[in-house]
Amino acid sequence: MTGPGGVPSTRSGRPGRPADLDVSRAWIVDPESGREGPGELVVRGGILEALTWLDGRGAAGIDDRGVIATPGFVDLHAHLREPGNAAAETIASGLAAAAHGGFTTVCAMPNTTPPVDGPAAVQAFRARVAASGSPVRALPYGAATAGRAGEQLAALSGLAAAGVAGFTDDGSPIHAAPILASLLAYAGMLGLPVIDHPEDPSLTAGAEANEGVVATVLGLRGWPAAAEVGAVARDLAILADVVRDEPRARLHLTHLSVAGSFELVRAARAAGLPVTCDVTPHHLALTDEWIAGARRLAWQALGGAGSGDPSSTGDPWSSGAIVAEPYDTSLRVNPPLRTPADAEACAAALRDGIADAIATDHAPHSAVDKDVEFGLAANGISGIETALGLVLELVDAGRLSLATAIAALTTGPARVLGGEAGAPDGIGGAARPPLGRLVVGAPADLVVFDRSARWTVTRDALLSRGKHSPLLGRDLPGQVLLTLAGGHVGFEAPPT
Repeated sequence: MTGPGGVPSTRSGRPGRPADLDVSRAWIVDPESGREGPGELVVRGGILEALTWLDGRGAAGIDDRGVIATPGFVDLHAHLREPGNAAAETIASGLAAAAHGGFTTVCAMPNTTPPVDGPAAVQAFRARVAASGSPVRALPYGAATAGRAGEQLAALSGLAAAGVAGFTDDGSPIHAAPILASLLAYAGMLGLPVIDHPEDPSLTAGAEANEGVVATVLGLRGWPAAAEVGAVARDLAILADVVRDEPRARLHLTHLSVAGSFELVRAARAAGLPVTCDVTPHHLALTDEWIAGARRLAWQALGGAGSGDPSSTGDPWSSGAIVAEPYDTSLRVNPPLRTPADAEACAAALRDGIADAIATDHAPHSAVDKDVEFGLAANGISGIETALGLVLELVDAGRLSLATAIAALTTGPARVLGGEAGAPDGIGGAARPPLGRLVVGAPADLVVFDRSARWTVTRDALLSRGKHSPLLGRDLPGQVLLTLAGGHVGFEAPPT
């Protein structure tokens, strides 16, 4: 059944049982078909039984400002911390947070303790996922190198056979060019992507914030854009060499953050190289001036037409943008928050199709690692629950279309993974649904949210164990009402 205004209701929606669901008079966004508009959804026994598009009188009064239904979101980049750091996050808490954010598929980085660098670690990860009881699909990445030490390749064929979604040493770049070349070739033969964290550590040792005016005024050591751009250039040059012998090689560059990186990816794609990339919600919406205490969003700091603030200048001090205390350690991330122009470059890359996906880089930490001096704080934002809200802020500001934003959260990341990559079947051995798509006759993977409803980010509202977010106390658009993963309820908002 369905409540007023298209708000969904479920029956038999308890964990472990398939859901029944009716959503009427909602705005449906289906990136796979390229269609959006008024429609209805029916789920029976966890299967998407019907998707009906409405027109004429049946569509009257329905628009994209109210209840919206889309495929479940796919996150290419999240840190679930277990094993080794359960104080920051467990797989159970991380998947609960993912469902709260509308995500039905989460790719887990292997930088745990010990790292996921062999089949036994993949099996242990899967056991923890099963024990969590969450229907959210958790796809493990395998470490690229043994122990993530960067010295020799991990057991790639064993990891592939165990079902990893790709290979990465994220948290660390792959330093040695010969290692990266061998990795790309071997992963290509296995049909899996390599995900690299592009950073030249010789330029970032001791760095604390983006190199520029804000870091200088605050006395923080600068992190140059060249550290990312140079690493991207190197990775692309190595990829170009590898594909001559192994055309199946695929490179994915994660959390790109500066304009120069996208220009390199654009040129590489024009040359036919198999490279993809993603951007994070915080690099789209926040800038380095937040470290100084500003709280305006990136486009508001650009100045000029469309900024939303005709008095804005680019200088948070002279424009009166400082409203909070400086040095909030929740803003220490890798790569660092950049300039408003770089944030706009991230959005432009999505609009132009150069960036394939929005990935959260959800990186929860405990108080021990965050409640310290800014330069000593661990890098990372707990961002999987606030991703939709920040992305909708861009849509509301005219920086992205709703269709582009939803595609970057669904079909874009699914294509990077190569479709239904690397995951066991869902609860009870149920068939796995196609990622990022609404497929009639398949297990329902979808999220329903109310774009008009705003929610306040508080420590209690966040289901993640990682409570360090620069958005605490802020109202965000897009309250998630229901998340179905594989036909099962992952999250349902309490009735109001």
